[in-house]
Amino acid sequence: MKILVNDGISASGIQALENKGFEVIHTKVAQEQLENYINEHTIDAIVVGNTTQIQQELIDACPSIKLIACLGTEMDTIDVAYAIDNGVHVVNSEDASATSIAELVFAHLFGMVRFLHQSNREMPLEGEMRFNALKKQYSQGTELRGKTLGIIGFNTVGQEVAKTAIALGMEVIATDAEIDSATITIPFFDGQSVDFFIETETIDAIVSKSDFITIHLPAQEAYIIEASLFDKMKTGVGIINTSHGSVLNEVDLVKAIENEKVKYAGLDVFESQPTPEIQLLMNPEISMTPNIASLTIEAQERAGVELANKIIEFLSE
Repeated sequence: MKILVNDGISASGIQALENKGFEVIHTKVAQEQLENYINEHTIDAIVVGNTTQIQQELIDACPSIKLIACLGTEMDTIDVAYAIDNGVHVVNSEDASATSIAELVFAHLFGMVRFLHQSNREMPLEGEMRFNALKKQYSQGTELRGKTLGIIGFNTVGQEVAKTAIALGMEVIATDAEIDSATITIPFFDGQSVDFFIETETIDAIVSKSDFITIHLPAQEAYIIEASLFDKMKTGVGIINTSHGSVLNEVDLVKAIENEKVKYAGLDVFESQPTPEIQLLMNPEISMTPNIASLTIEAQERAGVELANKIIEFLSE
């Protein structure tokens, strides 16, 4: 069987496929040429990232495709429902990036509570002349230990975030529409581990009790976090979004920052990505990264192997 790797996969993933007898075509085919290429080479499966579009028209035009594999957790560029309805398997590498996403959540959290996102901008410009003034300006940082972290979306990533939070000494509370409870196992370097049992609560309960909130939800048709929910949060709350731009109303977020309801905000995803709104980019109160939560060397290596194993499983049936 032929696998077209259009948006990249780790060498270990390619090796795993080849070891099982799959012909792996590792090349980048332009979107407008994809239909012809798939049909000309009778491609059985395609591996894509977050740029290649696999929509209804392409699925209809390429009957040889039996499986679509997506690197990462987001599958916005794929018409998943239509593919499944037409007998095409769709898989992704949701587990592979959980640790990387969780670590970026805490990169934002640690940076925000010590104002690193602001001081890193100002030190190169004014550090030589206003060192003591900047020291005073950023001397009111806080610690994460002892604070309450609310997790909205208690999937694999949300549970990985919980592990880190608990290990830091934070109280963890969570909400999820489908998960009632979960056992969080925290492994240590010497082989020991500790289990924590967490029951999920309502989203209103979570936002009202949390010092910091992190969002781990799939794409939504309507906002989950907007003005009505901001009103229920503690004054001075911190909020992180590494999941999807559609879950958070950015206009309401900026208003919440301006009225000091939200003290800390960290965004890795944006509503108008890849062209974030200028009022976000210019806001000194927001810590920002360009959608890199899942993009570590280790995560991409794991994702390649995870996808390869899923491809092998489905196409070997």
